[in-house]
Amino acid sequence: MLSLGSGGAKSTKPSFVSYVTPEEIKSEKDPPKQEKHPDLLPGEVEFCSANPILKYTQDDLSQRGVFGTLFCTNFRVTFISDEKPQEKTDKTFKNKLYGENDIPLMCVDHIYGVYDEKRKLITGGLVKNKYPSKMIIHCKDLRVFQFSLTFSKEEDAKKIFQGIAHHCLEEKSLKCVFAFSYMGTPSPGTDLSFCREMQWKQETVMFDSPEDWTQEMKRTKANCRLVTENENFELSQRLPKYFVIPLTIGDLFSYQGKGLPIWCWSHYSGCALFKASFPPVTQEDGDFQKHLDTMINAVAHNHLYSVKTEDLSESLPNIQDIQQSYNKFKQFFLIENSTDFWLSDVKWFSSLESSGWLDIIRQCLQKAVEVVECLEKDNTNVLITEEEGTDLCCVISSLAQIMLDPYYRTLMGFQSLVQKEWVAGCHAFLDRCNHLHQKDKEVIIACSFLPVSSDAILQPEKSPLAQSGPLSCPTVWDWSVQFDSKAQNFFFNPLYLEKVKHDRAVRKPHKPKHQRNLSLPSTAFKTPPKKGFFKDETDSLKKMLRVKRLSRWRGSPDAPAATTREFFESWQHRPLDYHGLLLPCLDGPAVHIWMQRYLRWIPEVYILGGGSVAVMTKLMELLSQVQDLKRVLEQRDSSQAAKLDHRPYFQHRLLSFDSSGRLSSSFPFAYTCYRSFKPIIPTGLMQSLMVTDSLASQEDEASSVVSFV
Repeated sequence: MLSLGSGGAKSTKPSFVSYVTPEEIKSEKDPPKQEKHPDLLPGEVEFCSANPILKYTQDDLSQRGVFGTLFCTNFRVTFISDEKPQEKTDKTFKNKLYGENDIPLMCVDHIYGVYDEKRKLITGGLVKNKYPSKMIIHCKDLRVFQFSLTFSKEEDAKKIFQGIAHHCLEEKSLKCVFAFSYMGTPSPGTDLSFCREMQWKQETVMFDSPEDWTQEMKRTKANCRLVTENENFELSQRLPKYFVIPLTIGDLFSYQGKGLPIWCWSHYSGCALFKASFPPVTQEDGDFQKHLDTMINAVAHNHLYSVKTEDLSESLPNIQDIQQSYNKFKQFFLIENSTDFWLSDVKWFSSLESSGWLDIIRQCLQKAVEVVECLEKDNTNVLITEEEGTDLCCVISSLAQIMLDPYYRTLMGFQSLVQKEWVAGCHAFLDRCNHLHQKDKEVIIACSFLPVSSDAILQPEKSPLAQSGPLSCPTVWDWSVQFDSKAQNFFFNPLYLEKVKHDRAVRKPHKPKHQRNLSLPSTAFKTPPKKGFFKDETDSLKKMLRVKRLSRWRGSPDAPAATTREFFESWQHRPLDYHGLLLPCLDGPAVHIWMQRYLRWIPEVYILGGGSVAVMTKLMELLSQVQDLKRVLEQRDSSQAAKLDHRPYFQHRLLSFDSSGRLSSSFPFAYTCYRSFKPIIPTGLMQSLMVTDSLASQEDEASSVVSFV
C-alpha cells in the first residue's frame, strides 16, 4: 500500500504495495466464532440448528433483535445469543431444565410463518413447502417468540423450520415423549431415587397405594369402602387403580364401572361428596337406568339417607365451549409488539366480556359453592356427574374441597388434592393437553407442558410400558428437578400461621398432623341404632327420608343462586377464620384476571418496583431477620425461651437479594427487561404494612421512597 509521512508529504523512500486476500481481511475483522451448543439434559438429543438467526425483541416494530443460533432437540426449541452478556445477574428464580430462551416442545401452541409479509398458520401441509422469512411461535404459557430466517443459509433455514414444525405439531406416538428418554439416562452422580425419596418425605400424598387412600379416609372419618380389584385395570381402564365407594355397593363389574359413585371427601357431619360417570340414557336402556338408580341410592345410604345429584354436563359449559372461550381469551395476551397491545387496550373490557372466560370461571365457582352449601349447611350427600366423570367433576370437587378443608390450602395438601382428584382420578391429561397432536381438544394448563414427569403424560390404557412395570419418572411435585432450594422458598407464604393450639388442663388425645379443624361445630346427626323391635319402624323411616330428601338441582335456575347468596352472606357475617370454611365472592366485578400468569410477559404492563410481589419479598426479608434474632435469644437463655410463644417459624425460607436484582410484576418468573430501574416501595405503603419506630418518625412525603435493591 502507499505509505505517507507524518506531515502528509510523499515519502522519498521507495513505496511498497502489498495485497491481501478477502479471506485474510475477513479473518482480521471477524475472528472465527466458536460454535455454541446448548447444555443438553440427560437423554436430550440435538436434531438440527441454524445460524445466524435474528431473534426479535418484543418492544416495538423497529425489527431490532439479537443474532444467535436456533436449535431443535427432542425436548425443546432453544436460542443461544452470539452476544456476550453485558452484566451477570444471578436470577433468584431460575429453572434448571429450561431458561427464558427455551421452549419445551409440548409448550408450543401455534406456529406462524410470514410469506411475502403475510402471516399464515403453519399446519402439516405447509411444512414441506417453502420456508418462511419469519417464524412466530405462540407458547401455551403465553410467551411469543419471533425469529428471522433470512440471514441463514437456505438449507439450514429450511431444516430448522421443518424440524421445529415437525417435532412440535405433527402427530406422534407416546414413546416419543421426552420423559421416556429423560428417565432412562440419569446424569452421572445423580441419584434420582434419593431425590424422589426426599420429596416423598415432604408428605405429598400420591394416592398410588391402598395405604394412601386408607389414611385419607381416616383423616376425614369417611365411612366407605376401598376398592383394590382394579389394581391391574381388569375392572375398567377408565377407573383408577384404587378408589373408594359407598359401603352398600356390591357389584363392581356391571357396565365396566360406569355409574360407580367414587368418593371424593367426607364432611365432619358424616355426609360426603361423590362423583360418577353417567353417560346419556335413552328409554331403551331400562336396565342401565335401574343400575344408576341403585348407585344413587347407595350414595343416599352413606348418611341420613339423603342425596342431591347434579349433572354438570347440563348446568356448566361443555368441553368444546370451554376450549372455544379460552382460545378467544388467550389471544388478548399473545402480544407480538407494542402496537398490538395498545390496539387491544382500546377494547379491553368488551373483549374480555365477549370471550366469556371469566363468566365460565364464575359459573364453576358458583357450582362449587352450591356443593359446599349442601355439605356444610344441609348435611346432605352430594353426587356430581358427567359423561366421563373426569373433567368438570374434577374441577368442582377440587374447588369444593379447597373451600371446605384447610389442609388442601397448604402446599402439600394442595399437591395431594391434585394428585387425588386429577392424576389418580384418571383425568385425561394426554388428550386434554393434546401432547400427541391426535385430537383438537385442549383445556388444562399446568406443569404438563414440561414432559419430564409421569403424572401429567400417562393414562393407564395408553402407557407403552404397562406390561413391563411401573415408570420411574420423577413426580411433578419433585420441585428439586426444576428449582434449587432457594427458589423453592417462593412457594411459601411468609405470613402464614398455623392455628394456635391453646393448652388446657385436660389435654385431648393427639390428633393426626393433618386433621381437619373447621370453623363450624360438628352436628349431632347420628343414625339411630338398629336393634330390638324398632328395626322395622326404623327401616320404614329410612324409606320415607330417602324419598323426601332424594332430590336434584332442578327447576328455576335462579333458585340455587338465591339460596347460595343467603349462604354466602351468612358466612360473611361470621368472624373470618382462615383455618375454616372459605367462600369466594361471586359478583362479576370480584372475578379478576390472574395477572401474574396472563400479563407477566408483556413489558407495557410491568409494575416498576414489583408491586405486591416486591412488598411480599421485603416482608420475607424482614421476617428472616426477626427469626435470626429470635434464635439468638433462644440460644442465650433457653429457660426464657421456653416461656415465649412457640409459633412455627420458617427455617430454610430465608431470601437475600444483591444489588443486581431486578423485580417487576413478572417476578419471580425469569424475564429479561430492557429498561433499567430500581424497585422501590413508597414509604406510606411500607408504613401501612410494617409500623416501626424508625419509619413512624419519618415524614411521609410524596417523593419519599424506600429502595431495597
